[in-house]
Amino acid sequence: MIGVGFRSEMLDWNPADVRADFYEVAPENWVRRDRAPLYRLREAGHGLCLHGVSLNLGGQAPVPTGFLRDVRALMDDLGAEHYSDHLAASGDAHQLYDLFPIPFTQEEVLRVSDRIRQVQDLLGRRIAVENTTYYTNIGPLAEADFLMRVVERADCGILLDLNNVTVNHKNHGLTDLDNFLAQIDLDRVSYIHVAGHEFDARFGLYIDTHSDRVERPTAEAAARVARSHGKAILLEWDNDFPSQATLNEELACLQAFTTT
Repeated sequence: MIGVGFRSEMLDWNPADVRADFYEVAPENWVRRDRAPLYRLREAGHGLCLHGVSLNLGGQAPVPTGFLRDVRALMDDLGAEHYSDHLAASGDAHQLYDLFPIPFTQEEVLRVSDRIRQVQDLLGRRIAVENTTYYTNIGPLAEADFLMRVVERADCGILLDLNNVTVNHKNHGLTDLDNFLAQIDLDRVSYIHVAGHEFDARFGLYIDTHSDRVERPTAEAAARVARSHGKAILLEWDNDFPSQATLNEELACLQAFTTT
């Protein structure tokens, strides 16, 4: 199964012309709004997953109970089985729509897993949390160890973003893809994110831009997990959005990796 993130540039596309089995949508864009485009995707036989940016799981502000009621209603309306957000902070006083790292400490394991439990209690279902990119961070725990401690204590799933692992490895010289995957309980993975990234010479860092094709090692690692554990792969492409032909080429490449 190969999916793609649904973006505004795709609103006028015919779903039959896109080589995707399912779509991922941001619930923030569809709560209390016209969902006709999503209904068309569903009627064309495509599954829908929700992937948000505003739960602020790593923040200090109260869990947004009203928003979660809206998300639950949206999931019911769309028949969406998966809802995920980022293992990061995204703003307390104001929603910043950016992701800030959580210190990799045992204290944060306890605090953040409690917040995830609260979210799941309000939704009445499990969620998944995405491992994120970070450009600086503190704490004695390794990223994979921190992630696993959180998800095991919260009893939630993982939205496994392999591009983020690659970016973190390039920037910090820490865990590479193979070692990261060896430390993760892949049975907890709901599905896999892949994307492209760029080097920004201004900062001397690789930036998680979602603006290019997926690197071959990332695609191959995703395909291995897809084949061995039956996980779907979803392509994220947010910036410098491509033509339909280019997007289909990338989706076809990912499909080919999973079948070879």
